[in-house]
Amino acid sequence: MKMYFEDHGPLDTRPLVLVHGALSGIGTSFGLLLPLLAKSRRVIAVELQAHGRTPDIDRPLTVEHFATDIVELLDRLGVERADVLGWSMGGAVALRLGTHHPERVHRLVLASMSFRNGGVHPGLLDGIADLQPEHLHGSEFHQEYVHTAPDPAGWTNLVTKVKVLDANLPQWTPEQIRELTAPTMVIIADSDIIQPEHAVELFRLLGGGVAGDLTGLPTCRLAILPGTTHATVPQRADWIAPMVDEFLS
Repeated sequence: MKMYFEDHGPLDTRPLVLVHGALSGIGTSFGLLLPLLAKSRRVIAVELQAHGRTPDIDRPLTVEHFATDIVELLDRLGVERADVLGWSMGGAVALRLGTHHPERVHRLVLASMSFRNGGVHPGLLDGIADLQPEHLHGSEFHQEYVHTAPDPAGWTNLVTKVKVLDANLPQWTPEQIRELTAPTMVIIADSDIIQPEHAVELFRLLGGGVAGDLTGLPTCRLAILPGTTHATVPQRADWIAPMVDEFLS
């Protein structure tokens, strides 16, 4: 597979890998955030199988495949360890890298993702099987795909594969989360598709939710973006960039 990626910022800094959401690409996921982060650090933004400028191959879309593809890309670039920031589906890929390829990850930023079934608001994904490709025509994701994909007609196939992916998302046990070695920042919108209680549960499993004045700050962090939805998280770049930059530094 010929994976499309972009490499920005100073090469002598620890790289940050950006992993987009489902049906999205670099532009719709990180068009505003990438240039802010690249001012002070190397940023490698990828487009996963069948997304954006990366063509599809004869293989299902899975979080496991996406993670190993990124590891292979890092190998080819000669990058031993990197920070990883993922939004939505990209957050699941980032977490997979942290739990299954810990030697390749320095720090993690997980934005708007769930680590197990039940993290999403009840009933929200019940109609995913009925989603048709034409339902998203005219959306920013469809417009980006049409303008960037090697085969714009591949949109139907992408939506079909993403529906299967959404129905079979990986699950992490509490033990796997507790054993995560990479310091991790959790980001969620206050009106996200992810329930706030789920983000707090993830934060606590990582070691957060303590009285920091008495115990000291944990290595994990939690940020809740006010007045924000799942889809508008990428528009909060001015808020996210300084928090992420300080955390990674």
